[in-house]
Amino acid sequence: MPQQPEKKTRLDALDRKILAQLQLDASQSLDDIARKVGSSKTPVWNRIRKLREGGVIQRQTVVLDPDAVGLGTCFFVLIRTSEHEAEWQKKFLRALNMRPEVLEAHRLAGEIDYIVKLRVRDARAYDEFYQALIAEVKIFNVTALLSMEELKSTTILPV
Repeated sequence: MPQQPEKKTRLDALDRKILAQLQLDASQSLDDIARKVGSSKTPVWNRIRKLREGGVIQRQTVVLDPDAVGLGTCFFVLIRTSEHEAEWQKKFLRALNMRPEVLEAHRLAGEIDYIVKLRVRDARAYDEFYQALIAEVKIFNVTALLSMEELKSTTILPV
C-alpha cells in the first residue's frame, strides 16, 4: 500500500509545475526541469527534496510496455462477498498482496464489494489467479471482465 503523506504539504504553482515535469519524465536532469518550470537548479532540487520528505512524491519508477514483458492480457475482476469481518478483510488483502499480477485493488460502494485489476499472460494465467484466490478466501461471486482494448492508461495526476 502506498505511503501516505505524513503531513499536508502545501503546493504552490512552482511545486505543481515541478511535479508535472517529474510525472512526464522523472529521469530529466535538474537543469532541464528548472529550465522548463522557469526556476534554477538549487531551488528545484530543494523543492523536490521537500516533496519527497512530505510524502507527496512517494517513489520514482519506470512504466513498462505490458506486451513487451509478456503480460498483455488485462482483466478487471469484480468481487462480491458475504464476508465483511475484519479478519476476512485482512486475509483477502494478504492474498491480493501476495499476487504480483494484481496491479490495483479497490473496495467499492454499491453492489460490487471489490474491483481488482490484473495483468497476466493469458486466460490460463487468470484462471491460476482465480483458483489461488478462492483457495485462500471465501468469495460469494466473481466476475472477470477481459479488456479488449486499452483506450487510456496513465499514472499522471492532473496537478
